Amino acid sequence: MAKNIAVLVSGGGTNLQALIDAQARGEIVNGQISAVIASTPEAYALERAAKAGISGYVVARKDYPSSQAMTVALVDKLHELNIDLVVLAGFMTILTGEMVQAYPNAILNIHPALIPSFAGPGCYGLHVHEKALAYGVKLSGATVHFVSEECDGGPIVLQKAVDVLPDDTPEVLQRRIMEQCEWKLLPQAVSLFCQDRLKVEGRVVRILPE
Repeated sequence: MAKNIAVLVSGGGTNLQALIDAQARGEIVNGQISAVIASTPEAYALERAAKAGISGYVVARKDYPSSQAMTVALVDKLHELNIDLVVLAGFMTILTGEMVQAYPNAILNIHPALIPSFAGPGCYGLHVHEKALAYGVKLSGATVHFVSEECDGGPIVLQKAVDVLPDDTPEVLQRRIMEQCEWKLLPQAVSLFCQDRLKVEGRVVRILPE
């Protein structure tokens, strides 16, 4: 049976679009995006979902008294939709432990750096690329990892690197990492999960042969 995927978004949804495009090309094997859930009704990602014929939902932090209450509501919605895999694609709301407990090793996140570098609290969006450039690294990239209770600390599924060039700005580096790493890695990781080819052994994720 094909696995049901929910993509959680807060903004424009470029990684969501990469997943939608990969699905249209038949690259997400044994899985389908059956829901897009946004943390705000203004998220442009909801329009991308509608254009692709995917159901969109809003679970907004402001509608709940705490992050925990919002997380519990989100888990309830995911269960109601029979979701097997949760993908965080630029989801900017802090989720509490109930999420990981409900979906152990079944939540994928994409981070725009080579974890463990430039990861953890405060490392999101352009901040990541600003830190990478300030540190003077020659390579950066993206990491897809399973979500654990530790921020950016879950087992690593896939990584891909790109060169950092001498005249890079944070915006230019961000675009290169999106195009060459994020938009390729995320659909690949989702497809591997849906084929039951990811085996988590402690910190190590083994990719099983077809």
